Amino acid sequence: MQNDWTTNRRKFLQKSALLAAGTFALGNQPTWAQPTPLANPLPRWKGFNLLDFFAPDPANSRPATTEQHLKWMADWGFDFVRLPMAYPSYVSFDRSKPIQVEQVRNIDTQATDKIEQLVFLAHKHGLHVSLNLHRAPGFCVNAGFEEPYNLWQDAQAMDDFVFHWSFWAKRFAQTSPDKISFDLLNEPCTREDMNDQHSKRGPIPGELYRKMAIQASEAIRAANPKHRVIADGNNVGSNVIPEITDLDIGQSCRGYHPGIISHYKAPWVFKEMDQLPEPKWPGQVGNQYLSRAMLETMYEPWIALTKQGVGVHCGECGCFNKTPHAVFLAWFEDVLDILTEHKIGYALWEFRGSFGMLDSGRDDVAYEDHHGYKLDRKLLTLLQKY
Repeated sequence: MQNDWTTNRRKFLQKSALLAAGTFALGNQPTWAQPTPLANPLPRWKGFNLLDFFAPDPANSRPATTEQHLKWMADWGFDFVRLPMAYPSYVSFDRSKPIQVEQVRNIDTQATDKIEQLVFLAHKHGLHVSLNLHRAPGFCVNAGFEEPYNLWQDAQAMDDFVFHWSFWAKRFAQTSPDKISFDLLNEPCTREDMNDQHSKRGPIPGELYRKMAIQASEAIRAANPKHRVIADGNNVGSNVIPEITDLDIGQSCRGYHPGIISHYKAPWVFKEMDQLPEPKWPGQVGNQYLSRAMLETMYEPWIALTKQGVGVHCGECGCFNKTPHAVFLAWFEDVLDILTEHKIGYALWEFRGSFGMLDSGRDDVAYEDHHGYKLDRKLLTLLQKY
């Protein structure tokens, strides 16, 4: 038995093919005979990114997510968490030196047990978990770790990438697709210099993206053919991936547009902080007018994708803590409203921290004490609305 979004998508494609054949043979059909576009085949999951395993070195990991945190998420009405993982965080090697190719598969089972424990704690509280390789063998959108090869150029890197997904798929082979999904690779892109956070980026050639998606998804579904697979948009999550729409793979967009709002004064994005125009929403910012209309245009290809029978979810969204809070909330409500209108779920980056709902460190928020944490009640209320 296939999962719902796969089954619905297949029925849609079959129906479309039959209708197309009939149109070719018989000419134009009456409007009632045209295929009805599907709703988004992926569930409208709503929740958070958890950064417990985000750092390549566990010594630099964020404060651990507790069972109490997961309970709060569920009690507040959320049903989804995404775990962006750096593969070096659960691999054994000499951390005083760059990792070597022969060390990439040295799985540290004590570390993977911790990941598994968090997954099952989330399941205990009714939360779907999306495992994501944020740093994969040979690629990460972020600098800060020296890779021994390039995922897009070296066959060994791709083999090791597939090995890691095979490991996780087998680990959760008996877990229902209603409870777990596999998000292949965070924000694929090219970069002139992988060690320079500010170097120019661009989209991965479509045939390379397809090759990666096929190899990884086949390895995942070898462990369980029902496993649900998701691929992040090309070009740092911003572009639909037309090359994989036939592969029964969902696609993940982002809620960060425009960057002058979502990443205002984020040091890993902007070098010249003093030259940045003050963010407004809506309003004139620098040489462009920012408005809901620009968001609607940006999301048009993603909305069209759902109508083709491909599932879409917004795997990351949110705003760095230097953007004025009122501007953030006004912009973010438009983002959430557009996504919700088209039945696209979302995951805030992050639960705790500078983008988060707890302890975000904003200067212009009257925080509410919540069991010793600083809760952004206005943000929580907005999220609950959508």
